[in-house]
Amino acid sequence: MVQSGDHAGDDAVFKALADPTRRALLDALFEADGQTLGRLCARHPQLTRFGVMKHLAVLEAAGLVVAQRAGREKRHYLNPVPITAIAARWVGKYAQPYAEALVQLRTEIERPGGSAGRVGPVSKESS
Repeated sequence: MVQSGDHAGDDAVFKALADPTRRALLDALFEADGQTLGRLCARHPQLTRFGVMKHLAVLEAAGLVVAQRAGREKRHYLNPVPITAIAARWVGKYAQPYAEALVQLRTEIERPGGSAGRVGPVSKESS
C-alpha cells in the first residue's frame, strides 16, 4: 500500500502514541521538558536504560520528541505539533457534526416555545 508523506507521518505518530510507556515518557516531558536520558530512566525504574532509549527513538522518529546535545548531555524536548495536527485533522473533523447538533439543540431549548418544558426524549415527529 502506497502512502503519502502526510499519512506516513500520521501513522508514525499513532504508532508512537499506541504504547503506554511512550505516552508516559511524553507525560514526563510535558511535566518537565528538556530531561536527560538518566533523568527519564530514574522516573521509569521499571524500564532498562536501553528500553527507554528505544522508546525515545520511536518518539523522535514520529517527531514527538526533539533531542538536542548540550556538551555531554543530550536533552529531550516534547514537540506537541504532530499531536495538535492530528487533533485538528481527525478529532476536529469528527467532532464538528456533534458540535453543530449541540448548538442546534441549545437553540431549540432556549427558543420561546421550544423543547425546554418537554420531558422525555424528543422524537423527530415532534420537531
